[in-house]
Amino acid sequence: MLFLNRISKSKKFLILKTTAITTVAASVIAFSNGPAAFAASAKSSTIYHVYLNGTYIGNVTNKDVANKIIAEKADATKGSFKAMDLKIGPKDQYISEQALRTASTTEETIPTIKDTFYIEAEATAIVIDGKPVVYVENKETAEEVMKKLKLRYVSQDQLNDLEARKASENMSLPELKENESRLLDVRLSKNISIEAENIAPERIMSANEAVTFLQKGTLEEKKYVIQAGDVLETIANSHHLKMVDILAINPGLTKDTLLMIGQEINITVPKPFIEVIVDKEVKKKEKIAFTNEVIKNSSMPKGETKEKQKGQNGSRLVTYSISEQNGVSVKKEQLNEQIQKQAVNHIVIKGTKVIPSRGDGSFAWPTVGGYISSKQGPRWGRMHKGIDIAGPNNRSIMAADNGVVVFAGWGGGYGNKIIIDHHNGYRTLYGHMSSLKVKAGQTVSKGTSIGVMGATGDATGIHLHFEVYKNSGLVNPLSYLR
Repeated sequence: MLFLNRISKSKKFLILKTTAITTVAASVIAFSNGPAAFAASAKSSTIYHVYLNGTYIGNVTNKDVANKIIAEKADATKGSFKAMDLKIGPKDQYISEQALRTASTTEETIPTIKDTFYIEAEATAIVIDGKPVVYVENKETAEEVMKKLKLRYVSQDQLNDLEARKASENMSLPELKENESRLLDVRLSKNISIEAENIAPERIMSANEAVTFLQKGTLEEKKYVIQAGDVLETIANSHHLKMVDILAINPGLTKDTLLMIGQEINITVPKPFIEVIVDKEVKKKEKIAFTNEVIKNSSMPKGETKEKQKGQNGSRLVTYSISEQNGVSVKKEQLNEQIQKQAVNHIVIKGTKVIPSRGDGSFAWPTVGGYISSKQGPRWGRMHKGIDIAGPNNRSIMAADNGVVVFAGWGGGYGNKIIIDHHNGYRTLYGHMSSLKVKAGQTVSKGTSIGVMGATGDATGIHLHFEVYKNSGLVNPLSYLR
């Protein structure tokens, strides 16, 4: 390798390197030094053998020709990398010789010179686990990259505090206060070293470019433009991604998002060369949720409940040791806790005594299968007070809950109807039945057959009209049926 003249230590220098000798160079040597070169009829003159980095390039009749080619190539490189303050001063070597002069000697050597050397720049490599990954201008820039990586996940103040504590080995750590945290360590996930290297200038990155490349594995994010008929699943599959990958790299995008034609989405999944590991301690106040406790009481009717004690949340101060990798928590360990206030259980007494004439407040479906043909609400200019159930497996009508029949007979527009009082504030009404199987005053259990579905009264087809009342007020049956 041919190193260039150093003009100033603050400058970045370019370096000439030669490639393998081409057949053109070899042919030039043969042509200039062969027997024909000294033919009696030929006229000899001075030619120059050109060497770069100790490598023979060819012959020229004018040294300025080779110097000009080298200078032009160096100037072109410096022009593309002005910010790097590059300098070059080639040490080419010329050996003169009296030989047969031919017009083709210089012409054949010029392309050989152009093809057999290239330019490299002094740089600094960031080496990860023994492999150079990115190149920057100098050691200071490499150290800046390492720092910028860390500052993506911690603040400068936090980093300064951590470095000060590490410098003072005997410095004891005070107890954390409520909602306070502190860094224990910030480090990179792999072994890093910094080494001087000579590389093509275009491979040298700025500090910010190097940080992006190390964290994403690329400098450019690939975008996909939504086309007609696209769905996220097919986009993911066609780019060898998973749905979770697409959602993770496109904040705000969900599997239910309506995609718009022309919309751009990111399809580049980061593949970091290195990750930043942050270890920290956090002390925070947390709620201790109260638990619900049920005490069964066999002397209290089933369906009846009574609150014995209101629930109250407690609180505690807890200290965690947390490890994060590129901002994502990968480990969380509780170190200690301080109970500030104990939680108070919510206690409810629940009755279990079954009383045949009293319901438990939950209503069973009153038919054998079927579907809702009409819901509660405005219909045909007036209020439809209940729901209509049609199309059952058979036409039996059952009591929705335990209770006492308080009406069983003709009910005008309801046709044959039954009203059951469940003795817990609820009443249910069954209308349009073709026949009744119970009488007023009779106690019925949940699921007891009370009649047969029909189309009596103001009915346009066979169905059950079902209403529910709570404390004499009409309610929606669909909110109570189980």
